[in-house]
Amino acid sequence: MASAVLSRALLARRICQSFSSSSSPFPNRQLITSVFANRPFYAWSVSSRVAYKVPGSISCSMSSSVAASQASFSVQSLSTNEPVVSVEWLHANLREPDVKVLDASWYMPDEKRNPLQEYQVAHIPGALFFDVDGISDRTTNLPHMLPSEEAFAAAISALGIENKDGLVVYDGKGIFSAARVWWMFRVFGHERIWVLDGGLSRWRASGFDVESSASSDAILKASAASEAIEKVYQGLRVGPITFQTYFRPHLVWSLEQVQKNIEEQTHQHVDARSKARFDGVAPEPRKGIKSGHVPGSKCVPFSQMLDGSQTLLPADELKKRFEQEGISLNRPVVASCGTGVTACILALGLHRIGKTDVPVYDGSWTEWGAHPDTPVDSSEEQM
Repeated sequence: MASAVLSRALLARRICQSFSSSSSPFPNRQLITSVFANRPFYAWSVSSRVAYKVPGSISCSMSSSVAASQASFSVQSLSTNEPVVSVEWLHANLREPDVKVLDASWYMPDEKRNPLQEYQVAHIPGALFFDVDGISDRTTNLPHMLPSEEAFAAAISALGIENKDGLVVYDGKGIFSAARVWWMFRVFGHERIWVLDGGLSRWRASGFDVESSASSDAILKASAASEAIEKVYQGLRVGPITFQTYFRPHLVWSLEQVQKNIEEQTHQHVDARSKARFDGVAPEPRKGIKSGHVPGSKCVPFSQMLDGSQTLLPADELKKRFEQEGISLNRPVVASCGTGVTACILALGLHRIGKTDVPVYDGSWTEWGAHPDTPVDSSEEQM
């Protein structure tokens, strides 16, 4: 009981902090005291869809008509070989019973953006909030590491997701943290998941509606997922499990596997960080982390997977981006980055061109660069 109250109080505090600023531009806040163990927090009393229209764009109703004529078919017919869906497809199929949408927005600490607050202010209608930091391994100090099978199943069940559901995941930057959640579900055996190409920004730019609400149902589900994670790691019983996992270990690598690969070179190691960080000429954003890269690895910044509107590049263009960095698409690849987020964008791009079994080094540079005994290369050493 104490852990349940603590979990709810922690999430409630996050929400309080999100909306407590006296300079907030959003009026008409409603005080809700009954959801999190009688601890008050503020949420918006609005529960409506907001028509968002970009100057010069077509109207929402016309966009809806076009989308329906071009993209209205069931999620059952979607191929898992294609890792993304268009905003037009989602708009036409949003109300289908076998489609669930996840807002998996996450931002770097120095961006000072709050994904939970932004979700409540504007999200795709009916979307659930997936807490990237919260649905994670509680036994490590590394950020948002992959949780255990039991913990993931408990959290996803608490969100109301079942194995029969087709999932579309998006984020607030275009394609960023959504790719991480796409990879997480695939690690645990759920193939019927797609990333929304271009994310929330493309959805809104296309003139499609967003919701601005903090419904008790959405808040309760987000709280329940966090509470379920805590209970599993504390050895406590959790609620009914509606989502069954099937762990696929070949999609996630450990530090030991990366160390072994330096000698054996079974996989080409591709790093999604910026070239400056890879070369060791730019400092790491987290303190206490060495600069440089894993010996033998190559740099393909995750931004090279995307076009100017933050949508995934066509397959032919993606192939060129890897080949020009000396990556052979006929050999196995393992991806890494800073904390296991943008490496998943590389895995997403490689999936589009047919490499559907790319593992991600979960701890990535935050683990490798903090370890006292791991070897590090940099451009300065090579000069």
